[in-house]
Amino acid sequence: MKKFRCLVIPSPSFSKHPVLVKETEQLAEKIILNSDGKRFDEAELLKFLSQNNADAAIIGTDPLTAAVVEKLTHLKAIGKYGVGKDNVDIAALKSKGIHFGWEGGVNKRSVSELSLGFMLGHQRNIFRSINRMQHGEWTKNGGFQLSGKTVGIVGFGHIGTDLAELLQPFSCKILVHDILDKSRECAHHQATQVSYEELLKTADIISFHVPGGLTTKNMFSQKEISKSKPSALVINTARGSIINFEDVTRAVNTHQLGGYASDVFPVEPLNSTEFTVEKGFYFTPHIGGNADEAILNMGRAAIRGLMEYQG
Repeated sequence: MKKFRCLVIPSPSFSKHPVLVKETEQLAEKIILNSDGKRFDEAELLKFLSQNNADAAIIGTDPLTAAVVEKLTHLKAIGKYGVGKDNVDIAALKSKGIHFGWEGGVNKRSVSELSLGFMLGHQRNIFRSINRMQHGEWTKNGGFQLSGKTVGIVGFGHIGTDLAELLQPFSCKILVHDILDKSRECAHHQATQVSYEELLKTADIISFHVPGGLTTKNMFSQKEISKSKPSALVINTARGSIINFEDVTRAVNTHQLGGYASDVFPVEPLNSTEFTVEKGFYFTPHIGGNADEAILNMGRAAIRGLMEYQG
């Protein structure tokens, strides 16, 4: 392939990964990394992407809006680092003829493993037990087995189906809600597709795996909480916007829900000091797709996305 003139990479995790940085050398004559680990707003992203009239970029969770795209007069191609596309205005890219390389499912096992970890940690009382031991308490409470419980999976795409695969040894009853017909996938994973309301009423654990956007914004708020089991654990490893954070945290504090495990938040980073394990909050700093293997997979998918450019 013909090398790009200048490739800019605003993603901090890509920029600090030596293997990925080495593998990008084949792509461009000059490469600009985000070596400071800075997170960019729109204005800062535009300034970063405009350096040296860059003609290629690898974009992670950066806000590549229509306003930003409109001013990137030299950009020819983008490789997407990660599977979420809600931060990218794809229509704006198409209107300017900018190539967008993207692959789905490249970090699915990393995210589904974290979701499973949340389930086991909550059910078997692992998180609280570790916390109490660290405070000198010896409290024997082994919780409940995950085996045989009813798990509701909202969104049965790459990650949702992979989570169902991981749950097979636990003999859980798996309920699925998706806007598409997932009968084939359900048959393969011994799952049952049901209405959203039925899933909420029945599930002991509700795990969300849907994309961000207007159609999923606040899809789990007080209305949905009132239909769920008071003992239910809610898990969000998808996007912070799909859960009404205030409603759900209030529900856990008032025992309307059994717990809230989340890796994503409406505003990141989150000051989580008031949300303790003892109260039923299990928060992680957006590490779902951050296993080293997933970083390599996502990075190499972004590289392949740029290599597809035929301009």
